[in-house]
This record gives sequence, structure tokens and C-alpha cells, in this order.
Amino acid sequence: MPQQDRAYATREAILHAAAEEFDRLGYERTSLTAVLARAGLTKGAFYFHFASKEAVASALIERQSELWAQVRETWHARGVDPLSALHGMFAESADRMAADVVLRAGVRLAADREIGYPGVPSTHIMWEKLIAGYVREAGERGDLRPGVDPDAVARALCGAALGARLISSATTACADFPSRIREVLGYVLPCVASSAWKLSGSQNTVDEASGS
Repeated sequence: MPQQDRAYATREAILHAAAEEFDRLGYERTSLTAVLARAGLTKGAFYFHFASKEAVASALIERQSELWAQVRETWHARGVDPLSALHGMFAESADRMAADVVLRAGVRLAADREIGYPGVPSTHIMWEKLIAGYVREAGERGDLRPGVDPDAVARALCGAALGARLISSATTACADFPSRIREVLGYVLPCVASSAWKLSGSQNTVDEASGS
């Protein structure tokens, strides 16, 4: 294997091993010794790629942030209506988290960092603003019931998604997170969407587009 490929494989092995430990125990309770044992690597190999445990955590947080940006761009490119895009992004995100421990660890680390490091911009507030924008756009298209508050819908969806993730993580290692998220979407969106949007069948094609 070429040296560049070996270096990449080693870095990925470190990230995956660290993700397994962070996802299981959280940042504070994860030891570098446990990460090295899981990866089957020496300290020398580790420090060639990362300066510290904190550096690995930062890399995992950055990776999950980049992935969410890609998911948003993908759904924007599909050209579906805002509510269908919201449904699709939530469902795809849950599917990815259930399948990818590296992503799950990055999400947990980002959430834990917000609590432990005051002043760090809140990912949850960012998501609330993003979702409210989609709901507001849906209202401009006539896809909402009269009187629906986009900010309230965003808070409800984000709060429900966060709770679903925490419960799913604690009980099934996020295996049932996709079904929990689809339950949330199945109750919330019909309550705020206009009859015209529901009758259009737009939401019925979302899971097909996300590969579910």
C-alpha cells in the first residue's frame, strides 16, 4: 500500500476507534489508551496524525458539520417543496446517524461541547433558524395552515428530534432513531401543512428520494 494510502487508513482507523469510544462513553470518560487499544495502534502512530484527544474530537465535529451541509445542498438541488425537503433532510439524517458511528460521535461531541464550553455557537439554535426558514418559505407558497408560526414549528421539531436522539442513543445505540424521527414527522407536519400540500402527495416521495 502506498505511504499516502497507509497514512489515510491510519487516520481513519483512529477516527473510527475514537468515535466508537466517544459514542459509548462521551468525551470526558474516553481515554486515549482505550482509543489506541481499539485501533490497534501505538502512541507514536496516533501523535503523527493528532496532537491530542481534543484534536480527534474536533475532527469528528468538523466531519459531521460538513456532512450536514452536504445533506442540505443535496435536498436543495432536488428542487422539492420546502416541507418535503425538511422531511427528507430529517429522515436522511436519522438514517445516516443510525448507520455511521463516526457521524453519531461527532453529533454527540458537538452537543456536549455546547454545554461544556460557554460561548460556542449553538448548533441547535442554528438548526432552529434553518428549519424556520424552510417553514416560512412553505407558508409563502401556501403550504401551511393559516396562523402557523414557523419559529414555533422549528422549536417543536428540533426539540422532538433532540429528545428522540437522546432516548434512542441510550436505549438502542440509535438503531431506532430513523423510526422515531419518522414518527415525529408523521405527526407534526400534517398538523401544520395545508390540505393542498397533503393532498399533493409531495411527502410520499421523500423516503424514496432518500433511499428508504
